[in-house]
Amino acid sequence: MNKLITIICLCLINLSYSQTTISGKVVDHKNQPIVGANIYLEGTYDGDTSNDEGKFDFTTEEKGTQTLVISFLSYETKTIIDDVSKLSNLEITLREDVESLDAVVLSAGTFEANDNSKVSVLNSLDVVTTASALGDFVGALQTLPGTTNVAEDGRLFVRGGNADETQIFIDGIRVFTPYSPTTNNIPTRGRYSPFLFDGITFSTGGYSSEFGQALSSVLLLNTIDEPDQEKTDIGIMTVGAALGNTQKWEKSSLSFNATYINLAPYLAIFKDRNDWETPYQGAQGETVFRQRLENGMLKFYAAFDTSKFELTQEDINLENGLDFKLNNNNFYLNTSYKGVLGNGWTLSTGLSYTYAKNDIGVMTSDIEDRENSAHIKLKLKKRFNSRFKLSFGAEKFVTDFNENFKDGSIDETYGFRNNITAAFAEADLIFSRDLALKVGVRADHSSIFNTTDFSPRTALAYKTSKNGQISLAYGNFFQNPNSSILKFENDLNSEKTTHYIFNYQYVNGGKIFRAEAYRKDYDNLIKYDTEFTSFESNYTTNGDGFAQGVDIFWRDNTSVKNLDYWVSYSYLDTERNYRNFEASAQPNFATNHNVSVVGKYWINSWKSQIGLAYSYSSGRPYTNPNTEEFLSKRTKAFNSLSFNWAYLLDQQKILYFSVNNVLGFKNVNGYQYANSPDMNGQFSRRALKPAADQFFFVGFFWTISEDGTDNQLDNL
Repeated sequence: MNKLITIICLCLINLSYSQTTISGKVVDHKNQPIVGANIYLEGTYDGDTSNDEGKFDFTTEEKGTQTLVISFLSYETKTIIDDVSKLSNLEITLREDVESLDAVVLSAGTFEANDNSKVSVLNSLDVVTTASALGDFVGALQTLPGTTNVAEDGRLFVRGGNADETQIFIDGIRVFTPYSPTTNNIPTRGRYSPFLFDGITFSTGGYSSEFGQALSSVLLLNTIDEPDQEKTDIGIMTVGAALGNTQKWEKSSLSFNATYINLAPYLAIFKDRNDWETPYQGAQGETVFRQRLENGMLKFYAAFDTSKFELTQEDINLENGLDFKLNNNNFYLNTSYKGVLGNGWTLSTGLSYTYAKNDIGVMTSDIEDRENSAHIKLKLKKRFNSRFKLSFGAEKFVTDFNENFKDGSIDETYGFRNNITAAFAEADLIFSRDLALKVGVRADHSSIFNTTDFSPRTALAYKTSKNGQISLAYGNFFQNPNSSILKFENDLNSEKTTHYIFNYQYVNGGKIFRAEAYRKDYDNLIKYDTEFTSFESNYTTNGDGFAQGVDIFWRDNTSVKNLDYWVSYSYLDTERNYRNFEASAQPNFATNHNVSVVGKYWINSWKSQIGLAYSYSSGRPYTNPNTEEFLSKRTKAFNSLSFNWAYLLDQQKILYFSVNNVLGFKNVNGYQYANSPDMNGQFSRRALKPAADQFFFVGFFWTISEDGTDNQLDNL
């Protein structure tokens, strides 16, 4: 009996000696205990959970070097690799998980329109359901703060910058000719269909050093990575027809859209202020092929469009009006690849090519423009850890532009070639869930000027509360003058802006509020001494200017059932001394106050979504030659209320109706004055009105898909 007791005691003693106690305390960065953290030895069942004091202890029979894992929700997982004999009385501090959903984001100057973004002020569907947009992504973005409504133009004018100061990129690669050409007082449209894109990033300033040759803004369009199913989209409209199809295979997919527009039947019913010889006709087509590779995604995107029209417009100096005709052909090809290289490295690269040809007739003059442009880009990104990421890359822009001008005995050719080589680097430093910093630099070398421009840029974001944060941004931005200048003069410099931005953002569920103050300083702006640019003009880069203001945005889709709305307001104070200005003045495209109110309401009993969009802009400057003041007069304010109605005939058939300026406001875009005074010494004038006060649209859209529920307004 005594022997048995002795054996049992020896076994218990040996067992106690074979076990090791692992213990310690888990705290956060403020030295506060973390309750409920999981602590365990990797590959074993040995572990514990921290108590109310953050303490833990457990025993293990494991020997030698082991891996101790400490994890807790919203904190970074920590591992300690050491001999088990040294894993006692540990003091463990966990760092916050900086990639959690409530972490700070760099938001100064940037609007996300993306279904998958942490903070999205719009989603991709808003492009086609905003009443005033008419299916154009530019039209939807014009309801955001920071934009100026230039109704007769149709392009993006951002924070006191003209439309040429905004650059558009598809999958990170530049689009050189993003808008269809047009003539005076007829707004253009973006060339590309919103249905092929699932993400839009619209930066009104302070953007990444990855993007250059843009003084005011960049618009980033991302094509859909992978469609969810095969489908066919059919559209029959009062202005034409559209057809789209998506095919999907195991690792690849193909989508295309084609549209034909002919305004002749519409203009036969709804006359406008122009005398049309050949009403607008156009055809557009786009396709995206996607191939999922082992470590990445390869995409081929191609788009073409062709258009033509001929008309006579009223002109106060021409008794029979101004004759204008246009024939345009445009092709854009984009190839991009994004993939993982391993060890925290990722690669993004791409190439685009643009061919654009315009045949223009103005009275007796014939003008032929041809542009061949290309962009090649390589970007590498290294994720060292969740708190430090570094990206760098290089790119090259190539432009070959030629113009032939004929008028009677005059036959002249102008043009230029320019290569811009750029390099950029940028670091993301995430100090905590509440504090993040982005620092970057960019260098652009222009062969046409033989100069190099350096652009430092930085942005800082700090989370002030659970739902609120502030952001700051600063940067220099350079852009070469456009082809209307470079075709005549090459001995110039890049134009420059400096951005200063302060942003506050509040996000809570379906509500978002943004307020942003900014200042932009312009330098090296182009000046010339003639009424229009020509080979006889004298050009300098002595121009300058500024733009400053406040942008406010509010969106709410949860307070009232079935109602989604947003409100934006912009105040702009700007002056420039550029082009042929005789003094610093507010340019005629800029307005001091801009307001947009957009609402969409779903009526279940009607199976309908009703939309309204109201736009207001204060008067725009113009010069009255009957006075001695330059750009001192103001047009009356611009007002427009647009309406749309989407009716669900069945789950895959939609009847869509819209009307712009439903109340028929008589807007005036400016005034044209006679070249010479009358017998009383006064210059007579005429109002520059929109071609039509209203535009009506009716469309039938039918989707044929695998699941039988998808439609072209997906959430109806």
